[in-house]
Amino acid sequence: MAGKREGGVSASRWLVTGANRGIGLAFARELVDRGQEVIATARKPAEAKELAASRARVEALDVSDDASVGKLARALDGEPLDVLINNAGIGDGVDSIRDLDFENLARFFEVNTAGPLRLVKALLPNLEKGRRRTIVSLSSGLASISQNNGGWLEYRASKAALNMSTRTVAAELAPEKFIVIALSPGWVKTDMGGAGATLSPEESVRAMLRVIDGLTPKQSGRFLDHRGRELPW
Repeated sequence: MAGKREGGVSASRWLVTGANRGIGLAFARELVDRGQEVIATARKPAEAKELAASRARVEALDVSDDASVGKLARALDGEPLDVLINNAGIGDGVDSIRDLDFENLARFFEVNTAGPLRLVKALLPNLEKGRRRTIVSLSSGLASISQNNGGWLEYRASKAALNMSTRTVAAELAPEKFIVIALSPGWVKTDMGGAGATLSPEESVRAMLRVIDGLTPKQSGRFLDHRGRELPW
C-alpha cells in the first residue's frame, strides 16, 4: 500500500485515537477515503458501529490506562507508523474555582495530558520505523494562556499542559527529524462544541489534513489552528 496515491497524497499508516465519534471518526473516514491505512482506536470497539463501518482497522484503547496502552503497543509491535493523531480527550469543565473538584481535575490531566504522552512513549519505536515521523496532538484555542478569559478551568489547564509537553517532545526528537505539533480543530459541532459551532467534524478534519500534509520539520514544536495559522501560547 505504501506506493498507492489518492488525491496526490502518498499512502501512509495512521493511528487515530478516540475515533468512535466526532472528530476522530471523521479522521478515520476521511483517511480511509483517501486510501490511507488507518488504525483507529475506541475504548469499547464493540459499541463503535460507525467506526467499524469506516473500513479502518479498529483496536481497543483507553489512553488513561497503562495496561491498555501496553496492549496496543504489543499488538503493533514491529509495525511502522507514519502519523499519530492524539485525538482522544475529555472536555467541558467548571467556570469557577469555587466549583472545582480535584478528582475531576486529575481525570482531565490523566486523559488530556498524560494520555497523549503514553501513546508517544509506547509507540515511539513504531514511529521511528515510519517515513513521516509525525505526531499531532489535538489541542484547543482555549489552551492559549495569553488569550484566556476564564472558564473551562480543567480543560484549559490540561490542554495547556499538553501544549507544553508537545513543545518539549518536539525539542527532544528534532535531531531525528520528527514533526511534533499541537493542532486546534477550531469550533466544531461535537458533543463538546455544541450545535452552534461553526465547523462540522468533516470540515475541520479536511482543513487539518491540509495542514498536516504540508508540515515540515521546521514547523515542529508549533501550536497551529486548523488553517495552519500560528496560535499564541
